[in-house]
Amino acid sequence: MKVFRDQASLVEYIAQLKKENKTIGFAPTMGALHQGHMSLYSIAKKENDIIVASVFVNPTQFNNLEDLEKYPRTEENDLLLLENIGVDIAYLPRIQDIYPTETKSKSYDFGGIENEMEGAARPGHFDGVGTVVSELLRQVQPDNAYFGEKDFQQLAIIRKLVEIKNLKVNIHGAPIFRAENGLALSSRNARLTEKEKEEALILYQTLSQVKEWFPTMDYAEIKEKVAQIFENTPYELEYFLIADEKTLKELEEKSPEAHYRAFLVVWISGVRLIDNMAC
Repeated sequence: MKVFRDQASLVEYIAQLKKENKTIGFAPTMGALHQGHMSLYSIAKKENDIIVASVFVNPTQFNNLEDLEKYPRTEENDLLLLENIGVDIAYLPRIQDIYPTETKSKSYDFGGIENEMEGAARPGHFDGVGTVVSELLRQVQPDNAYFGEKDFQQLAIIRKLVEIKNLKVNIHGAPIFRAENGLALSSRNARLTEKEKEEALILYQTLSQVKEWFPTMDYAEIKEKVAQIFENTPYELEYFLIADEKTLKELEEKSPEAHYRAFLVVWISGVRLIDNMAC
């Protein structure tokens, strides 16, 4: 596995691969890698000649400086995992490779989906996502890029970004990778104790219950029941909602043509965890 730590050397190497007509699969990450990330590379390996991974903790998509500072950084382990899964190129850019003048996001109009859910809770977050992903796609020049459905809204944003900028890349969404007990794997899980990881199962259990209720129960009643689940726990429910998968707008009236997904954000011991599930 080749490791690049600056834009110039990466771009030069990618240009050579392009001359050889190699197809490139890419999945960007913020590090603290786990088997959920590895599942993306496993999918990519089946569909591309060369697999590229990037590790870059992007400061402009954090609204909370403390959250940025506490975000787990495990470079040595990350590189080991990437090599073992068969990644060909690991790109660990410097801040100036992504933000050459100032560490600031560009502004994007994603057609309104940036204002729903995570956008409402974290203003400017998706401008940061759009800025870093756009720059990484420009540098890596992949034919295919892979993103997990755990960050479902982010996946929708990236699809929109590619459409807006007319980028020549296919965006692939990969199913949420869960532990055997149902817990969605997340880099933030590294900040939880084993006991807290068990407690975090409340997200999966709640979403599974919502999926069971959804066909026959009124949405207002479902919301009330979810609120009750968290009422007598030490966990803070930031938000729960069911939204149209396409528009990401909260459900108002069920349509037989639409596909719906439940979204849940919970704070456990100061760690913000997200999960979602198709209804």
